[in-house]
Amino acid sequence: MQLEDVYKHYMNDLYRYLYSLSKNHHVAEDLMQEAFYRAYLTLADYEINNIKAWLFKVAYHAFIDHQRKNKKTIVTDEIKEIVDMRENTPESKMLEKESFLLLIEDLKCLKEIEKQAVLLCDLNELSYQEVAEILNIKMNTLKSHISRGRKKLVERVKERMNLDERRA
Repeated sequence: MQLEDVYKHYMNDLYRYLYSLSKNHHVAEDLMQEAFYRAYLTLADYEINNIKAWLFKVAYHAFIDHQRKNKKTIVTDEIKEIVDMRENTPESKMLEKESFLLLIEDLKCLKEIEKQAVLLCDLNELSYQEVAEILNIKMNTLKSHISRGRKKLVERVKERMNLDERRA
């Protein structure tokens, strides 16, 4: 694959992931540029089997480098576009968006590694192997973090539902 094709195919996913990490449009764009710059330098010399996972790994490391450089706290919010426009009413779209924003709020209660694991596996649909490589952790450790993260999210959603029932 040529770099231009890779860029066109993965730029939106990579931007959303970097935006979720940085919570800043300009930083996400800069990090995306850095990731594709590193891809430009590497793709000429190496044959990469899974370009998507590799790009996410490069982007993650660019983000970590940026955080170290700027010494800011890592805060993750995943802003995901609602692409499914099939016969959804404005009301259902609003409820879906609100639910998604509540899920993003719930992600804040997780440890950073759990957030990253859940975001990469569940929202960006990467395989466990790919995520383990991106986060530079063992597969079993990743599975533990995903399991704990999902469990905490479910508990948090149940708590919110109980509070909503009491108010009603």
